Amino acid sequence: MALDAEHPLNSLGFAKPPAETRVVVAMSGGVDSSVVAAYLADQGYDVVGVTLQLYDHGAALAKKGACCAGIDIHDARRVAAERGFPHYVLDYENIFKDAVIDEFAESYLAGATPVPCIRCNERVKFKDLLETAKDLEADCMATGHYIQRKVGSNGSELHSAEDANRDQSYFLFSTTPEQLDYLRFPLGHLPSKDATREMAAQYGLAVADKPDSQDICFVPDGDYASVIQKLRPGAAEPGQIVHSDGRILGEHNGVIHYTIGQRRGLGIGGLSEPLYVVRLDVDKKQVVVGPKELLVTRTIPVREINWLGDAPFTSQKEWHVSVKVRSTRPPREAIIRPLSDTTAEVELLTPEEGVSPGQACVFYDSDSSRIFGGGWIWRGY
Repeated sequence: MALDAEHPLNSLGFAKPPAETRVVVAMSGGVDSSVVAAYLADQGYDVVGVTLQLYDHGAALAKKGACCAGIDIHDARRVAAERGFPHYVLDYENIFKDAVIDEFAESYLAGATPVPCIRCNERVKFKDLLETAKDLEADCMATGHYIQRKVGSNGSELHSAEDANRDQSYFLFSTTPEQLDYLRFPLGHLPSKDATREMAAQYGLAVADKPDSQDICFVPDGDYASVIQKLRPGAAEPGQIVHSDGRILGEHNGVIHYTIGQRRGLGIGGLSEPLYVVRLDVDKKQVVVGPKELLVTRTIPVREINWLGDAPFTSQKEWHVSVKVRSTRPPREAIIRPLSDTTAEVELLTPEEGVSPGQACVFYDSDSSRIFGGGWIWRGY
């Protein structure tokens, strides 16, 4: 939007007063989104808070560390009441189950290691909730994610957060250019989480000292296997633990209890070499183990690519970038070779261990904070 002599751009990028700029804030009930809502309300924006009920909160009501427990809805509602803006709770349980939980279960049963938080952002928060924000005639939607949106010569760009320890770019790589145009991330420039908590204290928010969410919201105790068994009864069928050289080493009580790269808890002690889970063969109900070197990967097939570069993805035979193959690892130099608009082969210049199907491969500019999107790691067959 062009600059207006009477109304220069406000802090959200609109050429009108804050009071005439409606912004929907996605409120999880945690300190981050609460600070965003309080900050924008304090700036005079027309704030509307929206909290999504994504999962049955009966069992999780009193549990801390899960982003959508019932107590979090109460906390979000209280912040809105104290700061004087409207707040709505939307029942998205069916949407969440269809778009996130079911795929999580199927992916896990297929031997992958899924990242449901990415799918939730992609299919629920930045899709259905974003459309709801537009239905509410909001000019934009703001979230408490630690990531930056910058406007470049070709439009909106996605950039890493100022605080590398809080950066959430790995979980937001599938954000489309159209969504970026509409989204705002007011916390992305902050130097640390301490700065966010200081803001919460300044605004007198009761959630200022609330612990960060740690677990997937529908797996509040971190026990993936028990959740899968509830969703898919009979999923934990026993089978064999097999060495990569063909030797049968023992029995397991379900492939869903294992992940690629796992070393502890295999139940096959007494061997001279440390063994790791190198492959999960769901069809044969086999957990395949082997030496650490079998975990090393140089070439990664990637699909469902969301490309955020300025030029079309297939306009070059190679893209020299850095990539993350797990959220907890730093970006490593790589070469992306496009196979189509949405598929590619990624070559890691330094091989990585434990690259797992179901994880994301996120593309970073090696020379700046910009994110070029990413895709999903799969087996390549």
